[in-house]
Amino acid sequence: MKSEHGERTEDTAGRTTGGGRTDPATEAFVAHRNLLFTVAYEMLGSAADAEDVLQETWLRWAGVELATVRDRRAYLVRITTRQALSRLRTLGRRRESYIGPWLPEPLLTAPDVAEDVELADSVSMAMLLVLETLAPTERAVFVLREVFDLGYDEIAEAVDRSPAAVRQIAHRARAHVAARRPRGIVSPAETRHALDAFRRAAETGDLRSLLDILAPDVVFMGDGGGVRQAVPRPVVGADKVGRLLAAGLGRIATMGSLRPAQVNGCPALVLRLDDAIDTVVAVRIDDGLITGLYAVRNPEKLSHMRRETTLRR
Repeated sequence: MKSEHGERTEDTAGRTTGGGRTDPATEAFVAHRNLLFTVAYEMLGSAADAEDVLQETWLRWAGVELATVRDRRAYLVRITTRQALSRLRTLGRRRESYIGPWLPEPLLTAPDVAEDVELADSVSMAMLLVLETLAPTERAVFVLREVFDLGYDEIAEAVDRSPAAVRQIAHRARAHVAARRPRGIVSPAETRHALDAFRRAAETGDLRSLLDILAPDVVFMGDGGGVRQAVPRPVVGADKVGRLLAAGLGRIATMGSLRPAQVNGCPALVLRLDDAIDTVVAVRIDDGLITGLYAVRNPEKLSHMRRETTLRR
């Protein structure tokens, strides 16, 4: 069958009981599918890989004797976490050879994601980049504890560590993330203000309002994946980023259109050329200033911008 994200999946809705009803294993998987996707995506930063993890989770779940399962949600989360951990270690090696900066895959998200402030913060582009700096097991523990509020015993089973070890890993991961995450929860209004300045600069050529809100140590990252033109390495500093934007924004007004969108639970901009998505622009804001500008251009990462993705926790 096709998932709500549009990709092919195992025919999890096709298994029925003798009376024509969907069997309990399928019902449980479908009921928790959005949660499982969110767990996998937060661990991987890639929707395509998260979908693959869900395929693998279903194959393993379909072979489980349900009579032995006390908590189906916890069991499914455990399978998903283990599959995501295995894939995360593989992705680490793959990203070492990635051409240019690597950015998470953006998702067009439903309005209810933004209403869950903690969920929106956890899937924001800025936060996913912070999670990239954690070791695989640290990332799994942090996501399961801080985002999904799982108990230490449950997490221990998922990552194959003792509860005591998980507590230590969680403490270490929290400290690591706290030192690198955006300072405080940024309101959608603050983000929209920054993006409005970006859009005005592109449409009018007046960079002043945009330059005024760039932090001195702002970082610009572009992800073309070696397929589309993008900066080959991060550009750091307001002067350098300002010159880069001055050279590039003028061309946007004549070539395409910038439109607001809800991406990863936060306001963002989408550049369309000939009505096709060319670039997704997201920002990180600290103390009212833009400290990160992220432009995703790799076409392989833009497929989930065509339809809304539902996230749950």
